[in-house]
Amino acid sequence: MDKLWSTTKIGNLELPHRLAMAPMTRSRAEEDGTPGELSSLYYAQRASMGLLITEGAQPSDDGQGYLWSPGIYTEQHIEGWKKVTDAVHKAGGTIYIQLMHAGRMSHPDNTPHHRQAVAPSAIAPGAQMFTATGMQDIPVPRELSNEDIQTTIADFRKAAAAAIAAGADGVEIHGANGYLINQFIGENSNTRTDEYGGSIANRARFAIEVTKAIVQEIGADRTGFRISPGTPLGGIQDGEQGPELYRYLTQELAKLNLAYLHIMHLGNEELLQDIRTLWKNPLLVNRAGRALEELSTDLDKGLADIVPVGVWSLANPDFVERLKAGAPLNEADPATFFGIGSKGYTDYPTLKELEAQKG
Repeated sequence: MDKLWSTTKIGNLELPHRLAMAPMTRSRAEEDGTPGELSSLYYAQRASMGLLITEGAQPSDDGQGYLWSPGIYTEQHIEGWKKVTDAVHKAGGTIYIQLMHAGRMSHPDNTPHHRQAVAPSAIAPGAQMFTATGMQDIPVPRELSNEDIQTTIADFRKAAAAAIAAGADGVEIHGANGYLINQFIGENSNTRTDEYGGSIANRARFAIEVTKAIVQEIGADRTGFRISPGTPLGGIQDGEQGPELYRYLTQELAKLNLAYLHIMHLGNEELLQDIRTLWKNPLLVNRAGRALEELSTDLDKGLADIVPVGVWSLANPDFVERLKAGAPLNEADPATFFGIGSKGYTDYPTLKELEAQKG
């Protein structure tokens, strides 16, 4: 794993190694979307991961999908995130706030304004969502008008500015996992007949326009983008044109000279190789379920520059130290992935803490 421990750069940031903490929804924010009081500790505990990519933060009331997810569009949100970024920087880490508009993956009961969710087309995802009263069917969303689309792009821009005002080193645009940007990309979630639907260029247009707006606001060297080709989350189907669409999107994003591209990879090796060829800047490749001993495989093959780690970093605040030492890892408790309080959030022990308990 020698290459794993070599230094690298993201934008203008120097990183100590090739690991990063992947974004993971934790549902620990206050009701108004301000990061919870434990969030600073949670992220600071994991600062040795080098680059921390936060859980998705909604850029507007419309952007919220889940209960207790953080926002990044009010002064209260900015003040809350300042505590997080300050703690991470003090601990020696760098932090990108992920901007996530849930689109149709929402329920009126979960949002501040309790309005119908928005999406490229009025098509429900055919899924359920957890609400304060339990699991409910996700209702049909409202189709965004062209004016709404411009407002939403402006919301992303403002959220990016808010993230920088909160002390973040950059933002990651969440264009993956079934959320709004991915809904524009999806063949079955976008049936528009205007310039935002139909052709490959039209289905990619919203993603590109959001990215251009954010780059204009905070700079390309502080902007990353996440994709998930072929991922069926949220009921999304890319269709036969899917791989070609992602090649096109990668080419267009590459023109903007972003800090990085982050891919959730599900096994289309030919597409990954093509994306690697098209993308000259840092590429983050996240392979769900890979074995620990295979962490550096993509680095060694030249397919990735950085390896994002999810659940292992969730359960092991000192994952880097444990990996270097060949030490055993804490087991993650899925029952505490989402919710309130410190259990399964900030109480996973480090090796030093375990040794102190034994001593």
